[in-house]
Amino acid sequence: MSSINYNEKIPNNVNLSEDRTLQRALEQWQPNYINWWNDMGPDHSGNFDVYLRTAVSVDPQGWAQFGHVKMPDYRWGIFLNPGDAERKIHFGDHKGEKVWQDIPGEYRANLRRIIVTQGDTEPASVEQQRHLGLTAPSQYDLRNLFQINVEEGRHLWAMVYLLHKYFGRDGREEGEALLQRRSGQEDNPRILEAFNEETPDWLSFFMFTYFTDRDGKFQLCALAESSFDPLARTTKFMLTEEAHHMFVGESGISRVINRTCQVMNELKTDDPSKLRAAGVIDLQTIQRYLNFHFSVTIDLFGADESSNAATFYSTGLKGRYEEGKRMDDHSLKNDSYRILHASNGNLVEKEVPMLNALNEVLRDDYIKDSIGGIERWNKVIEKAGIPFRLSVPHKAFHRNIGALSGIKVSPAGQMISENEWQARKNEWLPTPEDRAFVASLMGRCVEPGKFANWIAPPVMGVNRQPVDFEYVRFN
Repeated sequence: MSSINYNEKIPNNVNLSEDRTLQRALEQWQPNYINWWNDMGPDHSGNFDVYLRTAVSVDPQGWAQFGHVKMPDYRWGIFLNPGDAERKIHFGDHKGEKVWQDIPGEYRANLRRIIVTQGDTEPASVEQQRHLGLTAPSQYDLRNLFQINVEEGRHLWAMVYLLHKYFGRDGREEGEALLQRRSGQEDNPRILEAFNEETPDWLSFFMFTYFTDRDGKFQLCALAESSFDPLARTTKFMLTEEAHHMFVGESGISRVINRTCQVMNELKTDDPSKLRAAGVIDLQTIQRYLNFHFSVTIDLFGADESSNAATFYSTGLKGRYEEGKRMDDHSLKNDSYRILHASNGNLVEKEVPMLNALNEVLRDDYIKDSIGGIERWNKVIEKAGIPFRLSVPHKAFHRNIGALSGIKVSPAGQMISENEWQARKNEWLPTPEDRAFVASLMGRCVEPGKFANWIAPPVMGVNRQPVDFEYVRFN
């Protein structure tokens, strides 16, 4: 089960050839996927040989191999972690029963919705990032972008396999629709709003891969607890690939900060205008981008009170992050959780049933995890001897979903008037001038070992290769 059969048209470790109907359906979907990739995948990259990792096994000890591949020839496939015949449901109303290999009829609609929503984010991010290769700050970064793109494509395959295998005609139609929606398109946009935002520059890309791919990690971890065993096994393997995406974001921002701090010390200034004139991104602008991407991403967790979240948990479709490590009864019927709402001009906490607050529980877990990386960025600034700290804004800042939607709150967590918000929002969120300045730095730099002026080189290359390795061969 751990090895992957690359002799088939669709590489897989699910014995696809034993289900001819399913195999034919996926082989009919495959050319539509390639057409989507050619139309909406990375711009002008079809002929490049890219140093990519390809999954060859689901064994954590040796799951990938590296080599130069043309991206349209990348072997996208279907890979599930090995099954456990003894695995039991460990939360919700079915706790203690055997996990499901097929979907109970009464849960089909909800499970399909969960899989479609997750599946829709994967091609969306490829579409959001499709022009970034034209302004890559280095060949190393270009390769990392392309690696993320092909893996998001594979994650789409993972969800389409589940739709085709377990949802019949409905699933096949949903699989087609995943290739028809477009990020940012007015009449047929992607399902979740964050995946309709533009990713116009590499600072946005690094923020997206740090914050928004981290949302992906938390959603996948919650689905990896699912009582529907094929979904749990699929998402567990997706998490193996997702880790690299967050690394690209965290290390990318760290390198931007590192370069800015070098120039601050060389010029002995913290004046943003002087730093911009020197061609680096000032720390205040980095903070504004951080505020934007963090606030847009925490909206992805949904409303703070949600009957859907309660249903998904009670019926065993979606657990909590690290469900198995939690020391409670895993049914939560008598538990409560404190959430924020606005009352008389202040943010106050109120207690609600835990089951209805599970989106907020996942959001709070995410926020704790996000802060860890920001502290590592602050160590870079501290090491440079600069008295500045980055921070996440308050979770009520710039929210567009749930009870906090539309309330005006400062990054420090103070409720403010509409007038004060309008007067100060340019201190807190990227301005058109910020975005134009960052865009002005985005020139392509792809000679091996060379890096754009605004970003420091990485400490080491990919897969123990030197930093000046030829990661992309431009044929």
